[in-house]
Amino acid sequence: MVNFPTIDIAASGLAAERFRMEVTANNLANASTTMTENGDPYRRQAVVFAAGADPTEDPKSAASMHGVQVVGVQPDGTDFPTIYNPSHPHADAEGFVRLSNVKIPEEMVDLITASRSYEANTKAISVFKEMVEQTLTLLQGGQ
Repeated sequence: MVNFPTIDIAASGLAAERFRMEVTANNLANASTTMTENGDPYRRQAVVFAAGADPTEDPKSAASMHGVQVVGVQPDGTDFPTIYNPSHPHADAEGFVRLSNVKIPEEMVDLITASRSYEANTKAISVFKEMVEQTLTLLQGGQ
């Protein structure tokens, strides 16, 4: 079987960015959630990436590179903002409501960044495919 590391690396990027878009979409969907099962507002989640590497290969060689992998999802530890709204059902005794720490502009930037990275990986696969097709055409004596 023929192995194409370029395709494998780009495919790992596609999978990682798709997962990042899912987490970002979940953050956006829960941006106005003021109380979860544990009693706190929804806490923003962030995806953690790491370079995919083969520990059996020399780290300086191209054979050791395996793209990117998702190593986890971490909660954002920033404080919850509060607003004064004594009529809210989740207001405390003083009338303050704790809100989710999701910031819509930051999530939109993350979504755009993930989308652009996804497109770049798709383009890398397309260009590689064209190169292989041109190589096969040249080997067959075509132009």
